[in-house]
Amino acid sequence: MLVAGCGSSGSASSAASSSGPVHLTYWAWAPGLDQVVSLWNKSHPNIQVTVEKQAQGDDLLTKVITASKAGSAPDLVQAEYQALPTLVSNNVLADISAQDGSAASTFASGIWKQVTLGTNAVYAIPQDSGPLMFYYRTDLFKKYGLTVPTTWDQFKADAEKLRAEDSSKYLTTFSANDAGLFAGLAQQAGAQWWTTSGSSWKVSLDDAATQKVASFWGGLVKEGAIDNQPMYTPAWSKALDDGTQIAWVSAVWAPGVLSSSAPSGKGKWAMAPLPQWTAGQNVTGSWGGSSTAVSADSKNKAAAAQFALWLNTDPQAVAALVKDSYVYPAATDAQTGGALATAPDYLSNQPDFYTQAAKIAATTAPAAWGPNVNTAYSAFKDAFGKAAQNRTDFLTALNTVQQTTLADMKTQGFTVSG
Repeated sequence: MLVAGCGSSGSASSAASSSGPVHLTYWAWAPGLDQVVSLWNKSHPNIQVTVEKQAQGDDLLTKVITASKAGSAPDLVQAEYQALPTLVSNNVLADISAQDGSAASTFASGIWKQVTLGTNAVYAIPQDSGPLMFYYRTDLFKKYGLTVPTTWDQFKADAEKLRAEDSSKYLTTFSANDAGLFAGLAQQAGAQWWTTSGSSWKVSLDDAATQKVASFWGGLVKEGAIDNQPMYTPAWSKALDDGTQIAWVSAVWAPGVLSSSAPSGKGKWAMAPLPQWTAGQNVTGSWGGSSTAVSADSKNKAAAAQFALWLNTDPQAVAALVKDSYVYPAATDAQTGGALATAPDYLSNQPDFYTQAAKIAATTAPAAWGPNVNTAYSAFKDAFGKAAQNRTDFLTALNTVQQTTLADMKTQGFTVSG
């Protein structure tokens, strides 16, 4: 079930020398990749890479699968971590474990597991990651006598205390319009949404860890301790900007969003580690992130794997990714220093931002993705969206997501239990 295309039979250098330069096509969406790839092309005349800009998300996923079925997939593709099982189950990706060298040691173990799917195969090289963190208004926390929460119990106490002090304000909101945040929170709690045993899948989107997360946030919404409005709307931006909402559970890339959504808060926000379920624990989840994968259709898999490794592990390449593509690199050595030596301008009041972010990123828990994440995310947006707006039971919504995802996998012909 998890078998993809086999590795290349020859080395990258021999393939190039026997018939001239190797030409590779790379489908990707990250900005500025042309500039990064130009560094490779200048120093590797025998292996030339062309970036073809693509849409992100389901559009690219569908396009790659369609191209693969026609035998015309690109050599390389930028793939979000949650999309890898879908690509693998459709025989789109090559196993590059023979070419990955010692790459595993370059990345946090939780990130590396996402490109191996828990097997001995390697289906991609991690490119960027989005470790979850807690962002808060320092001035307003001080004004209302709130503690920066180190546990979710303290988070709940902060939310309730703030509402009691000032009914016009909320600690944060629960939003269902981006399932990635909820997935990261469940990941932190130990969720294993999709697992395999032989040729069978087990679907557990309603496992005990996820039920704990759903009950926690659903309880806060039901009692009115936090808001129930979606993120990324003009109203949400205004609430962040004027201090109606004074905290946000988000990822390492949050300062960029805050700078545009809450410009008047520059220098007033700070970042802290994600609250923990048990005091003294040290684990986070991830929201977003992508990898560089080699397609099973590539006639030059070894050369493609060599480029994927360079792009995401070579110090010059990763520095260029940070500078030109605005990514937070998955490679641990690149998460401080260089372009990340200085805190984001929005959080210039926290000069050690990236030093702290790197420590948090190292604690990223592994995620367990499956072949129909898009179905699960769509079901989440619908069921949890309604539950949040109506302040109704989140566990009922979670059961709906589980049953919808399970039924879809059965319809697709997977051997599945749940």
